[in-house]
Amino acid sequence: MKRNIASTFILLFLSALSAQAHSADILKPTQQPNVLIFLIDDLRVDLGTYGSKHVISPNIDALADNGIKFTQAYAQQAICGPSRVSILTGLRPETTGLYTIDRAGRLRPNQPNVVSMPQLFKENGYKTISIGKVYHSTSDDTDNWTTHIKKLENFYSIKGNKETKFAYEAGDVADDFYKDGKVALDAIETLKKVKNDKFLMVVGFSKPHLPFNAPKKYWDLYQRDQFEVPSHSKPNNMYRLALTKWNELRMYGGIPKKGELDDELTKTLIHAYYASVSYMDAQLGKVMQALDELDLRKKTLVVFMSDHGYKLGEYGAWNKHTNMQLDTRVPLIISRETSAKYRLTGVASSALVENIDVFPTVARAAGLSLPKVDGQSLLPLLVNPNMSWDKAAYSLFNRGKKYMGVTVTDGAWRYTEWRNADTQEILFKELYDHRESEIAAANLSGKLAVKNIEANMADLLYKQYPTDAPSFNAKRSVNNK
Repeated sequence: MKRNIASTFILLFLSALSAQAHSADILKPTQQPNVLIFLIDDLRVDLGTYGSKHVISPNIDALADNGIKFTQAYAQQAICGPSRVSILTGLRPETTGLYTIDRAGRLRPNQPNVVSMPQLFKENGYKTISIGKVYHSTSDDTDNWTTHIKKLENFYSIKGNKETKFAYEAGDVADDFYKDGKVALDAIETLKKVKNDKFLMVVGFSKPHLPFNAPKKYWDLYQRDQFEVPSHSKPNNMYRLALTKWNELRMYGGIPKKGELDDELTKTLIHAYYASVSYMDAQLGKVMQALDELDLRKKTLVVFMSDHGYKLGEYGAWNKHTNMQLDTRVPLIISRETSAKYRLTGVASSALVENIDVFPTVARAAGLSLPKVDGQSLLPLLVNPNMSWDKAAYSLFNRGKKYMGVTVTDGAWRYTEWRNADTQEILFKELYDHRESEIAAANLSGKLAVKNIEANMADLLYKQYPTDAPSFNAKRSVNNK
């Protein structure tokens, strides 16, 4: 019996060494790849490749068919600014102390000594290129981009009111009338200029972020009546601050300032959201086509990701800004055309991974020495997608400076504690069952039937967020106070 156990251990150890060796061999430092990251805004896990029966996303689906799709990837905070800072530094929001989207949430000058992704690549001889929305603030970390192209949204008004920014639009216009079409053209032109250089390029597509503006031909891909209105029911015993009043949507024309949306407007907005997804997908396809035509595909590691998820009327709520599963779970695809010996295509990994893992992954792929980060390289999973990995993924969301919600998922259950942000005193607990659905039905915290599950989830949470940790406000910079 002991011999069998020892033999099993040796086999597992050798397998792990082999995976590490293969991951290093796939992307040798002497063959440093280019890196192209598509950073999408407000994209939930609702794509053809992720099992959606109605979303039309052929180019994203094709990218997944030529790479590895992570089915359990999570953002660290469901809001643009802090999430993008985490992605580009590999650091959690509680490490940077940045939780907002205003100046107080910018990486620079609040964290002058943090080494960002473009900074590391630039210091190691790469051309670093930012096109579109990359950081939330277009003026953040600009010194570390060798090329920095930003675009503003074009609010074309089919309603004839140029003063009002409506929440959605189906302009009978060409793709490059709207922002993402221009971003794609800029990316293609820049690829032509740097085709003989090593480059890190981050292409920030804004859609499907509000306003849901997309050329009419993408609206025409869908029938409005194919969309179902989600239930407005909120989970029983949900914490009073768990959801928001979704004021981001209420800022736009045609949206009531109070109360829930009626079914007709809900269907229109869902239609608009998915038209925007298909529009963004088409722009991505143009950039990928250019990568092929320039003979750069085999030299380039491609990452497709979203800064966070989104709600489309579930719980009677919209936008993101919560710790809920719909807002924290994100699509993540990594693709690299390598030798047939190591190529994995159309593979799905259920490993629990996080957006903070992208920076160490692309840095290790380029053979670069990493600064201190909270994430970890996913290269071993590109060789063995089913290998043993982390048992949990973590996110948080603050309600001002007084309350902090910290949350953990094991892929099936989501456990959240709402705490006093200064003292770590636990104010409320939530436990949601997501084994069958992304929609939470009831807060099961405190129920005898799930006592052991809750205890296990709490143990996982405390590994990242112990109750004796310093104040969440302690690391906020002077500008944050």
